Amino acid sequence: MSDYQTLLSNFEALGLNNMREYYPVLLDKVHTEDMSLTSAFLEITDKEMKFQKEKKMARAIHRARFPKVKTFDTFDFDFQPSLNRTAVLELKHLGFMESKENIVFIGSPGVGKTHLAIALGVEACRQEKRTLFINCHELLIRLRTAYEKGTVERVLRRYARYELLIIDEIGYLPIQKHEADLIFQLLNMRYETHSTIFTTNIALSGWGELFKSPETAAAILDRMVHHVKIYKIKGKSYRMKHT
Repeated sequence: MSDYQTLLSNFEALGLNNMREYYPVLLDKVHTEDMSLTSAFLEITDKEMKFQKEKKMARAIHRARFPKVKTFDTFDFDFQPSLNRTAVLELKHLGFMESKENIVFIGSPGVGKTHLAIALGVEACRQEKRTLFINCHELLIRLRTAYEKGTVERVLRRYARYELLIIDEIGYLPIQKHEADLIFQLLNMRYETHSTIFTTNIALSGWGELFKSPETAAAILDRMVHHVKIYKIKGKSYRMKHT
């Protein structure tokens, strides 16, 4: 086997398949452009580092379990003039996570709450923050099942460890008192430790009725709004945009 083929095999054995693919192109550039050895190594390692970073981000986005990948670039701020575009886009820098603040997006169905929550989650993944997206109903099922199996403390600790937890669609289905207590335990564990994003179609003043317990709702809201940014979206549904 020639040195050239051995080198390609070494790239493959080391898991550097991107470098293996690019090496013939780089070799041509070295010959045609009189590129120095240092410049050649710099170029091929830069490409590999970029490739590895993109793979790592793709894995993080996959583990975050977004139903669809959404970004700020595809959000139509002109259709939702009630939102302060500058303030919302400032969230991309994740300063709220450094301050352990929560984010609440409130609005009617279809106004873009989930889109914005996912866009923030994607940004968090890009900045290597451990992130999870979960629908409120699914979260309640998982917590209730864990409680019945006697594993709720372990499951709560797992959800509490995420640097960013996105709980979507609070208020679309009724929440029983026992379920509300489990939500309170989770938020209490995350309080002033990690940030949580909530999307809801119910004004915070209506959460007492939603959680079937004004006392539990008050305790939940106390943890939520102590450090919080609230964004109310008063526009029309995107789903009805072309109707």
